[in-house]
Amino acid sequence: MSKQSLISLKNVFPSVADDFFTPWSEWFQRNNIFNQDTVPALNVSDEKDEYIVTVAAPGLEKSDFDIRVNENVLTISAASEKENEGNEKNYRRREYSYSTFSRTITLPPDVNKEGIEGKYDKGILTLHLPKNDNGKTGTEKTIHVS
Repeated sequence: MSKQSLISLKNVFPSVADDFFTPWSEWFQRNNIFNQDTVPALNVSDEKDEYIVTVAAPGLEKSDFDIRVNENVLTISAASEKENEGNEKNYRRREYSYSTFSRTITLPPDVNKEGIEGKYDKGILTLHLPKNDNGKTGTEKTIHVS
């Protein structure tokens, strides 16, 4: 196949030709096969007096979290924006990083919504959801993360 026929193939089918001649590592990055934004892992344990919810969310700050309870639904969300700037030799670069996620959990009726507490330490968000006996439902509550 001559160089001229490759050029005309690329004009007719640009993405096919690009994909064929692109190194594998660049192809995976461009097509987001292994570089997808992911939702953090969430674990819930049922203890005697409380439920404990843990979320693996490294690289965030306490202030990035928005945690709310509305009726019997717990919503954990976070948004983070970071900017890196560098000057090296003749290069100047400026990179922006944005990440967001949101997880929703339906709470069992025995959660005391007024007693929910949150803590963020070393990349792990831990929520303590105390149990009560009356199964009372509330309207809406925002949880402060310490």
